Amino acid sequence: MSIFLTKQKIIKDWTDYNGHMNVAYYVLIFDQFGSEVLLTKFDMGEHSAKTTKKSTMVVESHITYDQEVKENDEVDINLIYCDHDKKRIQYKLEMIHSEKKYLAATLEALSLYVDLNERKVSEFEKEKVILMNDFILENNNTFKNDNLKFSSKLKK
Repeated sequence: MSIFLTKQKIIKDWTDYNGHMNVAYYVLIFDQFGSEVLLTKFDMGEHSAKTTKKSTMVVESHITYDQEVKENDEVDINLIYCDHDKKRIQYKLEMIHSEKKYLAATLEALSLYVDLNERKVSEFEKEKVILMNDFILENNNTFKNDNLKFSSKLKK
């Protein structure tokens, strides 16, 4: 089970001479159309960066390329895991071919919460912790915690 975040159509500009989506664009799709949707739920997306000068920055990621996608294919970006500590958020996303339902790729990320004015790591504000905790509690039974790379880096 997973939590749907968004759907994207693969455009020609994202494909390469092999006739499928280029490696770089998997990260782009996960970041701009998956991570941003998730972080916006926690008031840590682009709007937060612009208005409160607080945001997240990825410090580590792990991506798998499981099956190719091609121009005009549509993919669903789903959340399959999420956790946090006082300063870090860990999440894992999957890319599923919308029509054929196969796993195309996964991306696990570990991000730090950053005060952009000082360019320093900061603790999440209480209201953001509540948003994340409520979301995790509500969805915890759907999360897949196998093959995670960064769980040991959370300081609980």
